[in-house]
Amino acid sequence: MVANRYLPPWFSVAPMMDWTDHHYRTLARLISKHSWLYTEMLAAETIVYQKGNLDRFLAYSPDQHPIVLQIGGSNLDNLAKATELASAYCYDEINFNCGCPSPRVAGRGCFGVRLMLDPKFVAEAISVMAANTNVPVTVKCRIGVDNHDSYNELCDFIYKVSSLSPAKHFIIHSRKALLNGITPAENRSIPPLKYEYFYGLLRDFPDLTFTINGGIASIDEINSARMAGAHGVMVGRAAYNNPWHLLGHIDTAVYGASRSSLTRRQVLEKYQVYGDSVLMKYGLGPTLRDITKPLLGFFHSEPGNGLWKRKADAAIQTCSTIKALLDETLAVIPDSVLDSPLAESSCGRGYLFANMDSLLPPPYIRREEDDTMLT
Repeated sequence: MVANRYLPPWFSVAPMMDWTDHHYRTLARLISKHSWLYTEMLAAETIVYQKGNLDRFLAYSPDQHPIVLQIGGSNLDNLAKATELASAYCYDEINFNCGCPSPRVAGRGCFGVRLMLDPKFVAEAISVMAANTNVPVTVKCRIGVDNHDSYNELCDFIYKVSSLSPAKHFIIHSRKALLNGITPAENRSIPPLKYEYFYGLLRDFPDLTFTINGGIASIDEINSARMAGAHGVMVGRAAYNNPWHLLGHIDTAVYGASRSSLTRRQVLEKYQVYGDSVLMKYGLGPTLRDITKPLLGFFHSEPGNGLWKRKADAAIQTCSTIKALLDETLAVIPDSVLDSPLAESSCGRGYLFANMDSLLPPPYIRREEDDTMLT
């Protein structure tokens, strides 16, 4: 398996629609060499129906390893075909989306988090995908959907999927999803986090691997989650909105690498070369705005950050290259910010997972009908 060449997925950046595209992943890899990166979710139908244009959707530079392709869908034939087509691109894992609450996905599309209500289908999907690739197929899901949000129902899902398919690694977003009445953005904040459900899964399924996701935003919190027993930690918005301070410490704090002397200016010089090499590669895109977008959190909380973003937004209208945009705008960022290596990581809520053992739900008890279903 390709993934065996790499350090374990102790830390990963969450798949985020319209965010974790090739441009963001390029920036992320310039900052962190060991973080596992996920693509945006790709619908199986997109891969199948764009068979003649797959590079646009599936190609990536070799230095983005370790990298995971996330696929969504509810048609077994298309999931099998999409996985087979993607196998030529040598992703380190394939991940099946059972967590997206978007109305386009869980509503009209009838996949994403809605699939948590049909674990037998999820197991079938994992099985046909695994039959068409030689890398692991994993699952990303929520802790529940609407009123199907008890710990036992979550365990039923994990038990059935893992028993009926090769899936042995589950990434758990520790909120349930509400499919009616709130937006996808609100689904990332309104349903309460229930980390105790995640840690209950570690206790009740010791032969499986679990990565925790949801609400984790600092190095202290990442390490606290792992010290409490999480096999892996996945971070989404914090890794996108503040990539320098979050990703910049991962290799040292999580993977034990030597402290880096990398500076923001060095990252920008490499990213500019990349950006100008792919600008308008596919005719109408990617555009200057597409390539600049991942940089908008690069100077998070630093002097000149707000002014730089305003200048960059204006420069997008007039510049024709990333080099020209950076030349026109970086003067507002102090040299001390551009040329200093990473400072110490800021403190987070290191207590977030303290005393988790005392909060765990009662142990999972399988129902007789669940065992009957597996025979």
